[in-house]
Order: sequence, then structure tokens, then C-alpha cells
Amino acid sequence: MSINNQTLVNLRREFHAWPEPGWAEFVTTAKLIERLEQLGYTVYTGTQVIKPEFVRGRSQATVDKGLAAARAQGISEDLLARIGDYTGCMALVDTGRPGPVMAMRFDIDSVPVTEATCDCEARKINHRPAAEGFASTNHGYMHACGHDGHMAIGLGVAQWIMDNLGSLKGKVKLLFQPAEEGVRGARPMAESGILDDVDYFACAHLGCDAPTGTIVAAPADYLCTLKMDLRFIGKPAHAGMNPHLGKNALAAACNAAIQLMGISTHGEGMTRVNVGVLKAGEGRNVIPSSAEMQIEVRGATEKINNYMVEEATRRAKGVALGFDVEMELSVVGEAVDFIPDDEMTDLVMAVANSIPAIKNTQRSYNFNGSDDATVLIKRVQAHGGKAAYFVIGSDLKGGHHQAEFDIDEEQLYVGYQMFVGIVNKILGNS
Repeated sequence: MSINNQTLVNLRREFHAWPEPGWAEFVTTAKLIERLEQLGYTVYTGTQVIKPEFVRGRSQATVDKGLAAARAQGISEDLLARIGDYTGCMALVDTGRPGPVMAMRFDIDSVPVTEATCDCEARKINHRPAAEGFASTNHGYMHACGHDGHMAIGLGVAQWIMDNLGSLKGKVKLLFQPAEEGVRGARPMAESGILDDVDYFACAHLGCDAPTGTIVAAPADYLCTLKMDLRFIGKPAHAGMNPHLGKNALAAACNAAIQLMGISTHGEGMTRVNVGVLKAGEGRNVIPSSAEMQIEVRGATEKINNYMVEEATRRAKGVALGFDVEMELSVVGEAVDFIPDDEMTDLVMAVANSIPAIKNTQRSYNFNGSDDATVLIKRVQAHGGKAAYFVIGSDLKGGHHQAEFDIDEEQLYVGYQMFVGIVNKILGNS
């Protein structure tokens, strides 16, 4: 089967139409397994690739809803039983010839964004997924970050590897990682041990402020991050007759939000803090007895991120004490920084310079974001392997995580060529 850009576009649009949140990507995982096994890969899923005790930020209600949707979409019970409680998969092929083990990661989840409609006159937009009939049909979720494109590229690369298996050596592992959003899926995948024999690892991201025709071989300044849920537990009371008997969890949470947003920046590097969600209360005439906050902190280094975590925790505990409410904290996601391997960076640049569609090859730029692929990368490096994370430039119709997000689909083939070129240089027999 010949891989061309239209093949990748069709795959991307199929995944785009049914986005699923992290840890509930049952339809997506099932489709990936079916396609990979049809190509001849041995596919592992569920607890074969996920170590449950390291799973964070997993909502059983969201998982149950995802399973119900998968059944409604016609996914077989046999396949759902194979996947079990944990989504994502890994495809393995052994060429039968001695050589390195190479792994590649492609993330599969979406974000909780409601996709733009094509109300072109009112909103002055022309959102192609809506206009051309492949917009999200799973309301409230959208592939607004490019993971649909990553999966399309991954399947294209999987096809090329099988078509060219006779000219390759060593082993290939293709990781289709769940729950990248909120940086939740990489740690349990790394802890499963599936990367511990890997000699070379590569992953990439579409967009990320790099324009069409650009490859950034080794972005710098990945931010370490920790995602946390805070729960304030107070006591209800009648808001008119005896408010003094209540313990106001909402007031505590609001004060905590202000305190968190006021954490001092660190003199040694960049910091970020965000309170993304605050839900509280039970009724207008009841002293609020519960509040939930979803927050994140980031730092340019592990040391700086730890400072942010400690400050956020101390301030939240202090507010809880002041309002005489209980406070519970749970960690739901994490990502780290990493140092790129020069050998892999040079290889990425060499491949990029050989592709005519790429007009600008940059060695680095400031990424200023987080991706839990860094957890996978550090696992590979800790066992003696080398790793690369590169950016595939794409003009975007809307920024990442925005309702009008859309990639330049021509760059799917560029991404495919990049991975194929890297595989060929590492595992090629010549």
C-alpha cells in the first residue's frame, strides 16, 4: 500500500471526528489495534503497557462514559476486554536481524474544547473540519492540539516499516500513548518497563508556534509541571438563620485561588501557575460545604517546579487552616525537563535537510510548554538510550486548545517523511 498525503489526511479526519478524553480513548485504541494487527504487528494493550499504580487523573465516570460510547460505536466486546481498564497500546515488530531497538511515541487523546461551527457570517471564520464534515461528533471534546495528526503519521510510519521490513534490522516499538493532556499517561507507560530495552527513541509535535516548512530539531526549555486537584471540605448551614455554624469551603477556595496566583516568580528561571477550574457550593441559601480546584504549576527546572509545588501546597493549607476547613490534595499529572542527545539532534537535522518541503531547519527554540513524552525520554536515557523530540511546523487556523484549531494537513506527509527518514538511518541495513 502506497502512503501519500491523502492517505494520512483521511486517517487524521477519521480520528478528528471522534475525539476522546484521556483514559477514555476506547474507540481510538480499538481502531489503532485493529489497523496495527492488520499490518502484522504484535499489539500490547491494557496492563501490558500501563502500570496501574502510577495512573493519575483518571475519572471512573469519564471511563464508564467512554466505554458506553465505544459499545454504541460498535467496538467489539472481545476488543474492549483486551483493552480492559486502561487505554493506549504498543505495536512491536522484530525484523529478525540483529540491530538496535527503536521506539516512537504518538499521543492519542483530545482536549475538553467544544469545536467551532462553520457559522462563517456571524463569527467571520471558515472552520474547515465543520465546513468539510469531519468536525467532532463527541460534543465537548475536540482534537484541538494535533494528536489526530500524530496518530495518522504513526499509522503511516507503521505501514512503511512493514512495507520495508526486509531492508531493516533490529526491532521497532510504536507507542500510542493515552492521556497526554494533563500529562498523565507517560509515567504509567514508562513504569511498565516497555522502554527499558530501547536504544533510540523519537517523538514529535505538530504546530507549537513553528510555521509550515519548518522543523525544530531539539526544542529547549521544556517546563517541568505538576497538576493537582485541591478539595476543600467545610460544613453546610442555613445562610440566613445560622451562617455562623457553617464552614465556608467556597470562601476558602476563592482565597486560595488568589493566594496561588500571587506566588512569587523564581529568580533562576521561568514559572507558571494556573487555576483552571473552581467548582463549589450546593445552593444559594446554603453555606458552601465543598469546593474543588484544578490547578497546575510549572517551572523551568525540577528545582523551580518543586519550589512552585511547595509554595502552592503551603498557601492552600494555610487558607484551609484560616477558614477552619479540611483540605485534600491529589497529584493528577506530571512532566519533566530533559537534555536532548546531540547524536539524535544531528540525525533529525540531517533528515530534515533532505526533505524538499522543509525550507527551514532550526536546531532549537524555546518550547516554553510541557509534554509528558519527557518522562518517556528520561526513562530511555536512564537505561542508556538516546532520544529526540522535534517539532513539525504547521500554520494553524487557531492556537492550540482553541475552538478554531486546525492544522495544515500538508504537513502530515512531512511528519511521515521525518519519522521514516529517522527509522531508515537508525535501522536501515545499508
